[in-house]
Amino acid sequence: MLQSSDSYNSKSNVPASNPNAYNPVKTVTAPVDQATIGRTLVIKGEISGSEALYIDGRIEGKITMPESRVTIGRNGKVDASIQAREVVVMGKVNGNIECSDRVDIRAEGSVAGDISTVRISVEDGAALKGGIQVRSEGKQNQQQSQNQAKPEPPKALAATASA
Repeated sequence: MLQSSDSYNSKSNVPASNPNAYNPVKTVTAPVDQATIGRTLVIKGEISGSEALYIDGRIEGKITMPESRVTIGRNGKVDASIQAREVVVMGKVNGNIECSDRVDIRAEGSVAGDISTVRISVEDGAALKGGIQVRSEGKQNQQQSQNQAKPEPPKALAATASA
């Protein structure tokens, strides 16, 4: 059944309280801020910021994201030191990792370097070559590490895990 344009215009004046009227849903929460370094990108230098970072390309240098998560994707290759709240490794990392919360090395991931963190998870099949220092969560340890001008090297033995 076709309607004339006059009858169509009269329906557009229906108030928004009509239950059949279209009211778009507004999101209450802000979207998660995450920067992505794509598969074909190569960055040489220093990266710093306060949003989450997903790396699927290649990085050489230094990554400083003290309040955020850094994720190295399956295609990601990082030749850099990483300082972050949380690090997830699914690709390859060659460099030291310092985390204020946790390091998660997935089955397909590999790390060659020293790790300093509060919590660590290494899945079966992951490769890890380097020292591991697991700190307690106490504020006293965080204050000590901030007051030291030169951080001490990890006092753990080298560990290697591979499948």
